Amino acid sequence: MPFRLVEAEDYIRVPPSDFNKPLEDVALGQLRSKYEGKSFRDLGYVVAVLDAKVNREGVIIFGDGATYHKAIFHILTFMPLDGEVVHGIVESAREVGVMVRIGPVLGFINKIHLMDEPNVLFDASTKSFIGERTKKKLSIGDVVRARITGISYVAQKEGVDLALRITMTMRMPGLGKLEWLKEKKGKKP
Repeated sequence: MPFRLVEAEDYIRVPPSDFNKPLEDVALGQLRSKYEGKSFRDLGYVVAVLDAKVNREGVIIFGDGATYHKAIFHILTFMPLDGEVVHGIVESAREVGVMVRIGPVLGFINKIHLMDEPNVLFDASTKSFIGERTKKKLSIGDVVRARITGISYVAQKEGVDLALRITMTMRMPGLGKLEWLKEKKGKKP
């Protein structure tokens, strides 16, 4: 999975109420609030802000009693790649498809991309998909191998934060529920 360690820089605002606190602690709190758990086009999904080095010399802006400091920090990001094959766990199932946890994010697989079959049925009572011909069953908690077919960043309601949207398929050789792949491998001479 494409986890990356990235060095970034930003400015932090230290209000007068935080002047007596260690500068790095103030910076870490602000940077974690601003970055962790959010998606950015150039970074992907930010898992964690790990550390921060803050310039001791700050700037005061007229009319604001706070000081502004340049911070250089390291972040752990998850940047999925289009076409990448990933492993994940089916987290939820609805009639349209399944949500699969891949690392810290969710990806969606439409029901037509779950199996190499023309007709896949949804069983609402068990929240499972069943192949009409092969009777293969895909349920919540199953471990799957899928290929990422699309990555997009969609603006949230407020228009500020971006949501990472990932679409995937399991309709290619070597993809699917891991149990199916093991069974298929065992049948070969």
